[in-house]
Amino acid sequence: GVKDGRWTVLQLVEALGFSLENTDPRTRGRGIQLLSQVLLQCYSLLQEKEVLHLVLFYESRLQDHHLVIPSVLQGLRALSMCEVLPPGLAVSVLKAIFQEVHVQSLLQLDRHTVYSIITNFMSTREKELKGLGADFTFGFIQVMDGEKDPRNLLVAFQIVHDIIAKNYALGPFVEELFEVTSCYFPVDFTPPPNDPHGIQREDLILSLRAVLASTPQFAEFLLPLLIEKLDSELQSAKLDSLQTLTACCAIYGQKELQEFLPSLWSSLRREVFQTASEKIETECLAALHALSACLSRSILSSDAEDLLDSFLSSILQDCRHHLCEPDMKLVWPSAKLLQAAAGASLRTYHCISHSVLPLLLEQYTKHPQSSQRRTILEMLLGFLKLQQKWGHVEEDESTLLSLQAPVCSVVFSALTDASVQLQLVGIKALTVLGSLQGFLSSSDLELVVDHLIRLTLHEEDSQSSEAAMAAAGSLAPIYPKVFSGHMVPRLAEELKSEREEESSQDRCSLPQRCLQALAAVSTHTSIVRETVPVLLQHLQKVQKGSEAGNTQDMISVCQSLHRVALQCQQDAEGCWYFHQMVVPCLLAMAVQAAMQESTHLPLCKTLLEEEVLTAMIPVISAATTHLSPELAAQSVSHVVPLFLDGEVSFLPQNNFPCSFQPFGDGECLDAQRRLVALLMAFVCSLPHNVVIPQQEWLLRELLALSCSCNCPFTATTAAKCFAGLVNKHPAGQQLDEILQLAVNRMEPSLVDGPRRMQALTLLLWVTKALVLRYHPLSSCLTDKLLGLLGDTELGPAVADGFSLLMAESPDVLHKGCHADVRIMFRQRFFTDNVPKLVQGFHGAGPDVKANYLKGLSHVLNHLPKPVLVTELPTLLSLLLEALSCTDHVVQLSTLSCLQPLLLEAPQIMSLHVDTLVTKFLSLTSSPTMAVRIAALRCAHALTCLPTPVLLPYKARVIRALAKPLDDKKRLVRKEAVAARGEWFLVGSPGR
Repeated sequence: GVKDGRWTVLQLVEALGFSLENTDPRTRGRGIQLLSQVLLQCYSLLQEKEVLHLVLFYESRLQDHHLVIPSVLQGLRALSMCEVLPPGLAVSVLKAIFQEVHVQSLLQLDRHTVYSIITNFMSTREKELKGLGADFTFGFIQVMDGEKDPRNLLVAFQIVHDIIAKNYALGPFVEELFEVTSCYFPVDFTPPPNDPHGIQREDLILSLRAVLASTPQFAEFLLPLLIEKLDSELQSAKLDSLQTLTACCAIYGQKELQEFLPSLWSSLRREVFQTASEKIETECLAALHALSACLSRSILSSDAEDLLDSFLSSILQDCRHHLCEPDMKLVWPSAKLLQAAAGASLRTYHCISHSVLPLLLEQYTKHPQSSQRRTILEMLLGFLKLQQKWGHVEEDESTLLSLQAPVCSVVFSALTDASVQLQLVGIKALTVLGSLQGFLSSSDLELVVDHLIRLTLHEEDSQSSEAAMAAAGSLAPIYPKVFSGHMVPRLAEELKSEREEESSQDRCSLPQRCLQALAAVSTHTSIVRETVPVLLQHLQKVQKGSEAGNTQDMISVCQSLHRVALQCQQDAEGCWYFHQMVVPCLLAMAVQAAMQESTHLPLCKTLLEEEVLTAMIPVISAATTHLSPELAAQSVSHVVPLFLDGEVSFLPQNNFPCSFQPFGDGECLDAQRRLVALLMAFVCSLPHNVVIPQQEWLLRELLALSCSCNCPFTATTAAKCFAGLVNKHPAGQQLDEILQLAVNRMEPSLVDGPRRMQALTLLLWVTKALVLRYHPLSSCLTDKLLGLLGDTELGPAVADGFSLLMAESPDVLHKGCHADVRIMFRQRFFTDNVPKLVQGFHGAGPDVKANYLKGLSHVLNHLPKPVLVTELPTLLSLLLEALSCTDHVVQLSTLSCLQPLLLEAPQIMSLHVDTLVTKFLSLTSSPTMAVRIAALRCAHALTCLPTPVLLPYKARVIRALAKPLDDKKRLVRKEAVAARGEWFLVGSPGR
């Protein structure tokens, strides 16, 4: 009635008069409880006058019997949310609560109500509450004092934080406010099992830390507490103290820290020097960094002592001498402490580097051993990275600039050392030096290029070679003129001379390294303009030259071009240049080879091999995916007519011996048809909004080719190209017609005839294209596939096809090439089709049951694990049955599905432990190595199940795992050692 406006709250109070004035406290309590419940639902409807009378009524009831108080507080909570609360009443209510209610004697829920009333008033009546001055703070201290419930503490900590952050008066109660909160530090709370409130220890820690680190006024009380906890034996207390200290440094100044700096440094140094915990060390270094940054920030008065200098002097005094002992255990802790302080500010960096860098350079010269030099250079590298953090090297202040010659000398000497590990550190240091603007002179840069070329091409160890290539890629965008003018010509010359010198001992690896280096250095558009012609020229030489037929050489060039394409993608100019240069050139070379094959002219056929065309696909795809729609439209207007009309005019060197007709009839055109793979790479990588000319004709040609071609490679690429275009095709009548045409072509071929496999390949790719975009026809096509699982001839291939449907495709139908991929297509496919797979399995004959199991295991293998865990109870028996299947693909797929489930759903898996142990141990003797490895990994994962479940099987498993320890394959032996070792530990103390 109150909600509908038929009654006012004051009329309700009158109606409750008997209950509210009753002498029995229980009756009074029930009356007030009913009134409060109404107010909690109707507080927004109250008028100001009603609120006034209700507040006065409830205030007076705070002196009532203790049984009534909880209901009174609920009513006051409702009134505290009223927007029309008259001025002054918030203060009146809080004064009454502070004076009349002993909050900590109430139940948890009632205490929470008090905190809610205070929170509501603080958010709406801040000015009025501040009028109370320090009395408000003192009143809240009394309310909170002794609170133990974590639900209430989270609210109470937030109130304290707001009191400080919103500048409420603390008056003489700073220490009392600190004491009432700091008594919970460090937080010692373990949530009970199945806690419905979900409060974690970390929530309380962060909430309390926000309070303790909210004001410098707490410093004189907090810092001694932090030092005390740092000196304790409890690791969690140390971590909490260090993290709190780091947080405090953000608001403290020199004045707050001055008295405690020696003790803090002593504790931090001790922990870093002595701790075995990586977490403690990390937090100590973070705290030291924060302290140094705090002292750097503080504004000094002219007569004040400079605490930063004295603090850094203490650090240098205690750590510097350890750097002279590169073999001793304190060298790295000392270096880390110095680097933590040096990284705090430019001033700390100058102070510490001025003392440390000359010492490290001197020590490098003094110690001739490579291992010692590596340690010293790694420390030097740490300081160089800090200089990198501050950017440009200032001439007047930088210690590093004054040491330019010795630093370069040390780094260059490391690059020529026989030790690979020292070389690797030297390469890292070289990369950092190169990133420091203005540090390396032009002569130094030429030397850098010489070293990088030598390491890239002639260093025997592949680690150094790869690291040098990576360094060249990092430095090239900073010095594009140096690398395009010096490094690229040298690499091109090496590549050219290597092809002429047949007798070179390292003839296979050197060209490959040249190609990799040319790709690695192509990280700037001006360099790409130099490297791409070299790579294309090399590819043309391989096609025409005396070594025609070197498939691997062609693949290597394509891999390098692919890397360049990926590096160009974020730069519009470089991306378009690469596309214009590479795509027409590759198409021209492929068309030339295909035509000469068709006309039986002698030429290298390597370019038409499946491996080479497959290597070209990612090059063209990567060169196309990031084009702007305008440029992509310009390119597609040339490429599609090339394949449909034989329009070759846009290709370089287009004087071909015959016409290009990849969709024409006749066996002599088989070579040309193979180039549909390159068409697929291009058109399936175009952005959604690019219109493909003559698309319907193109789709019909692709459909015909995929169903009629004798070459499996050509038929598959035509099917993939068709599917890629269908996936992006706008919905509507045209799409429906082309899909119906495809179904009409596939259905007869699937029933009988010599092209059943081609038809199945097309069906799988079209189904995938439609499943990804949630097209209605996808369920119909999936049902066709489910029906074919019972086919004795096609069934195994269909089962493997379920992996194709669920997995990420590398060349088409993925998000990178702008395919229409819905976010949860796998979950939807699982929900729609797994029940049908299970039903089909139970109804299938014994000769085809394995097909259903294989299909199911492929679907489950690609399903997100959280989804799989929820469905596990219904599917586990079927998975266990799949392990008995003789098909090793089914076994392998099922094992890889079960392994993560042992880790993520141990309780469910424990119910089947007997069967799991038996199956896994049996499969460790499988004739297939991959199955043996997977079975051993599952046996290893079994140790994650509860110990009481495992103990009865321990002896049996350890005996059984002794046999694979003698397996003839090293990888199997390795897994057996790991699994058996873990089983030995089952049930041991502390595990």
